[in-house]
Order: sequence, then structure tokens, then C-alpha cells
Amino acid sequence: MLMTGRALGMFVSGAAMTLLLLGHPGPSAALEVGQPAPDFSLPSTTGPDITLGEFKGKKWVFLEFYGSDFAPT
Repeated sequence: MLMTGRALGMFVSGAAMTLLLLGHPGPSAALEVGQPAPDFSLPSTTGPDITLGEFKGKKWVFLEFYGSDFAPT
């Protein structure tokens, strides 16, 4: 199955964000379910950094935190 340019770009962007988050952990704080996510920024593959705050009130954002396949449970 071939990916369209847009799908491939989204996949590469997601992979880059995941690597950046795993490679540069910042200070962490536990959040309760339902609390808003803290604002953060990540490099874009097409220009300036993207911040979570840019989407507030405009689009739905899905944040998925994935540990590892081999992490103890």
C-alpha cells in the first residue's frame, strides 16, 4: 500500500515528535484525567516550531504517549 504525500508527511512528523519527546525528556508532572495538557512546542518538518497552544479552540488534538513494547507492566 502506497502512502500519499500528506500521509507520509504526517507519519514522518509523528515519528520525529516521538523521537524528540523520548530523546529530550523535560521536567515531568503527573496530570489527572481530564486536565488540559501543558503547552509545549516541537520542531516542524516544514517551517517554524509547532506549539500545542496553536490548536486551542481550533482543532481537536490527540496526544498518545507510548512507552515501549518491551517495558515491564
